[in-house]
Amino acid sequence: MTSIVEQIFTFGKEHKNKVALANGKSSKTYGELLNDILCAKKILSERFKIKKGDRVILSADKQMEFVSVYFACHLLEAVTLPIAPDTNPKRYELIKSKVEPKLVVGFKESEDGAITAGLKEFILESDFVFNEETAFPSLDSFADIIFTTGTTGEPKGVQLSHRNIMAAARNINTFIKNATDEVEMLALPISHSFGLGRMRCALSNGQTLVLLGSFANVKRFFRFIKDYEVNGFGMVPASWALLKRLSGDEISKYKDQLNYIEIGSAPMPLEEKEYLMQMLPKTRICMHYGLTEASRSAFMEFHEEENRLNTVGKQSPNMNITIRDESGNELPDGNEGEICVSGDAVTVGYLNIPKDDSFWKNSFRTGDWGVKDPDGYITLKSRKKELINVGGKKVSPIEVEEVLKGIDFIEDCVCIGIPDQDGILGEVVKAFVVTKHPEMISYESVEPLIGNQLEGFKHPVIYSVIDEIPKTTSGKIQRLSLK
Repeated sequence: MTSIVEQIFTFGKEHKNKVALANGKSSKTYGELLNDILCAKKILSERFKIKKGDRVILSADKQMEFVSVYFACHLLEAVTLPIAPDTNPKRYELIKSKVEPKLVVGFKESEDGAITAGLKEFILESDFVFNEETAFPSLDSFADIIFTTGTTGEPKGVQLSHRNIMAAARNINTFIKNATDEVEMLALPISHSFGLGRMRCALSNGQTLVLLGSFANVKRFFRFIKDYEVNGFGMVPASWALLKRLSGDEISKYKDQLNYIEIGSAPMPLEEKEYLMQMLPKTRICMHYGLTEASRSAFMEFHEEENRLNTVGKQSPNMNITIRDESGNELPDGNEGEICVSGDAVTVGYLNIPKDDSFWKNSFRTGDWGVKDPDGYITLKSRKKELINVGGKKVSPIEVEEVLKGIDFIEDCVCIGIPDQDGILGEVVKAFVVTKHPEMISYESVEPLIGNQLEGFKHPVIYSVIDEIPKTTSGKIQRLSLK
């Protein structure tokens, strides 16, 4: 087994002229990509003194330079922290305080004096020839820290080793069966596990990866599929809802061209699964269940498992899923309990949090409640955790509540997820507010006061005034009573 970056170099040296990356304006061959990675490595090492174990925050925008700097950090065995370029200031500063980065790439200089650099600084204008024998990272060294949001309201750093991300890519490619000669389009955010994973899967597999800003530009999405002869892509259910709303059944025009689609990060209505199967009768439509901590733990393929579409499928290749009780004991098939996952793709643990808090021995505790039948199919029953799932992006209700409580006329509040009435995002945030000024509580009144304190998808879209927040005698909020 070798690291993702070593797999890219092994393929790239043998296929230097094959296109690795394209974005509608330019393209880059595997030879050019290797050149850029080595160039970025040299600059990271010599100019910024980056070495093994140093932490580097990267603005995870879909630029070719991001790909180069990301893998250059891996060559140096530095730890990358990809975060969204529009991360709100409070979250950004909190992440920096947790990781103490040696370098911040792609963000403006901050008051704490952290060394910053632009992505463009890592690409030399002239050809860069690097003849030194390339050393590759140990599988057990840290590769990434991906920040997700926990129920405490603070972001939690998921630590991933090179073994973890390599194993995840291997498992995903094994199930989806995407081939080296296929072209993949990436429209998902690469600051999240799903999109970043698709990037690693395609490039480690020697495919051509076409970078698209987002699914919002539907015309460009379909133009790229046609012009680049795209064979596959990943999407969340909210992306499909948007594509369907804005383009109808246009996706069916490419039923003989699209070989695979990976779907994940949020539940998908059964009728949408069946409709997509109708539109793409020959396409391998794969849907995963998993977390940043345990990437793609389970998979299913719609056409092959059409009688099991109400489940999340079976455990992925090389992964082991068990159902356990509150004491960590494995339960027999048919019993409901917590979904736990083990395997090489499972995180080595959270940053600065004891491993025992989230593991039963070597099994990661997902916080999701479910049941496994005798055939190995897993049905997700409920979320033990209280996160809100907005279009595949997880929202901590506590984070939203803290912002709302900072508004003068809001005395107390509690947030929950409710079904999106438009059927696009799966869930949206609803805020229950205690106030002496109910006339001030509306989307129009509160929205401007939230401003950029929260990313847009975290903003409540519905408000309701209540007399008091339901709590237990110990003061714990009873969120379920508000559902």
